Amino acid sequence: MSDCIFCKIAKGEIQAQILYQDEDLIAFKDLNPQAPSHILIIPFRHIENLAAAQEQDALLLGKIQLAAAKIAKELGLKDFRLVANNGKGAGQSVFHLHYHLMGGRRFLWPAG
Repeated sequence: MSDCIFCKIAKGEIQAQILYQDEDLIAFKDLNPQAPSHILIIPFRHIENLAAAQEQDALLLGKIQLAAAKIAKELGLKDFRLVANNGKGAGQSVFHLHYHLMGGRRFLWPAG
C-alpha cells in the first residue's frame, strides 16, 4: 500500500531503529513508547489488521509470536505484554497489522 507508513518502513523508505528482521517480519522501536521497551512487530506484507488475516497467514502469525518472545529475551524482558489492536475503536491508528511488544514496567489491566 503506497501511503502506509509501516509499508514504507518495511521497504526502507522511512528509517526506523530496527531490532529484528527476517524474510517475513521486521521489528523496530516505537517512536511514541508507552513503556521503557516498546517495540512494533510487523509483517512485510500489508495486512490491514488481525481480522483481515486469512488461513494462509497462520504460519506468519505464529512467526510474529515467536519473534516477540525472541526479542523480549534479547532485551532481557522476563515479563512483557504483546498486543494487537484491531480497528479504530480498539486503538488501531496505523492500518497495517502490527503487534506492540512492551515491557520494563508493571502493567495493569485494563490497559486504559
